Amino acid sequence: MLTMEEAMKQSAMRFAAGEIVKGTVIEVRPKEVLVDIGYKSEGVIPANEFTDIKTVKVGDGVDVLIEKLEDREGMVVLSKEKAEFKQNWDRILTICNEGGVVNGKVKAVVKGGLIVNIGVEAFLPASQIDIIPPKNLLGKNLLGFVGNNYDFKVVKINQERQNIVLSRRELIEQERTERRQKLLSEMMPGDIRKGTVKNITDFGAFIDLNGLDGLLHITDMSWGRIGHPSELLKVGQEIDVVVLDINKEKERVSLGLKQKLANPWDNIE
Repeated sequence: MLTMEEAMKQSAMRFAAGEIVKGTVIEVRPKEVLVDIGYKSEGVIPANEFTDIKTVKVGDGVDVLIEKLEDREGMVVLSKEKAEFKQNWDRILTICNEGGVVNGKVKAVVKGGLIVNIGVEAFLPASQIDIIPPKNLLGKNLLGFVGNNYDFKVVKINQERQNIVLSRRELIEQERTERRQKLLSEMMPGDIRKGTVKNITDFGAFIDLNGLDGLLHITDMSWGRIGHPSELLKVGQEIDVVVLDINKEKERVSLGLKQKLANPWDNIE
């Protein structure tokens, strides 16, 4: 039969700092929760590690990470948050590698980008949020992403520092490339396509054909004379355009607006 001292030594061997163990809530206090992990003394978890301390009840089971086997008061220092992080980190490493795709929820705006919850917190640099230039996404515009779920590409995993870098931009670009190839294979001169004015220049306008940009030259906008494309178009406007020419190798498409109408000069004798 084991002596008390031997039993305590054997018990200590089963517990070590950094280990995750199962515990049972034995008391709920305003600022902390006492948990029995089967060790010689109870463990304590800060109340702020629970989403809602009011829902925690005596008898609840909880996974905890042992931070320290004994503090000044002889209590075991435990962490529920760190246990969840370690479990999620191990899970993330098994389901995704660099180059893999994961779904996550944008949690907060931080300097240089966004924090995304994919089971663990990951960083999404501002330059990797969208295909829109980062300067147009800074400040209050980034708040519009908070709370939303998106798919992300895992760009980098640093196991030593336990951090993950994501990219949403790469997935958007990949999707646009696939749409662009599909459009180029299907599109024929003479087709009428719906597009959105993306940019206006002195010589014309670039039209987004849902993944493929086409050039609408100022000379193909109207049968009449116009001084500047902005006289007819504005950025964001949806228009129907005629496909005039396609260069599949260079992925260039020439578009026309006036070609939807008959040439008025043809009726003049």
